[in-house]
Amino acid sequence: MRRRKLGNPLALAVMATLWQKPMHPYEIAQTLRRQGKDASTKINYGSLYTVVQNLEKHGFVEVTDVQRQGNRPERTVYGLTEAGREEMTEWMSDLMAVPAREYPIFETALSLMGVLPPDDVLRLLEERLATLEVQAASGRGALKKLYETVPRLFLVENEYQLHMVEAQVQWVRGFLDEIRQGTLPGVKEWRRFHETGEMPPEFQELEERPSEE
Repeated sequence: MRRRKLGNPLALAVMATLWQKPMHPYEIAQTLRRQGKDASTKINYGSLYTVVQNLEKHGFVEVTDVQRQGNRPERTVYGLTEAGREEMTEWMSDLMAVPAREYPIFETALSLMGVLPPDDVLRLLEERLATLEVQAASGRGALKKLYETVPRLFLVENEYQLHMVEAQVQWVRGFLDEIRQGTLPGVKEWRRFHETGEMPPEFQELEERPSEE
């Protein structure tokens, strides 16, 4: 995936919104919110004007009109340029086809969970599981309701989000069972380390093993 002039996903969302029709920034924000894009893209509405300005600087959008109504401040309307259409299409193609390595904060927590005793991890993951189960149930209910009025084509990101929550529920539930039942390899040594404060020989060997280049 090539390095792009603009890497903020909000820039892509803005271009995709202007692909529908020219708009002023406030209308772009309203459209993103109305179409539910804030559920799938981290949108900082305060920085949207800056994103639009950066898109204009790189030639991806251009001013198409300046509206003035009574005593209201004038509003600058932006439209997508041909270069913007090409950038949007290439960027979308990369995102759809190329699996990018992401770094969810939960993965960071899992990679460092050894600093907590196993019983604490059990308790905390049980809390997480309860929250995830509520999210999954809520997501299923919301999707069922949306299917009644919205074509599925416009709900695929909601389906994906729900699927990922349900997958995490399944994984966390299984991992909890492994810790409870003591079948997770290394859990006894992990527990002993927190009870004694001494690094188990098995873990020490891992620390001393040369890393692979």
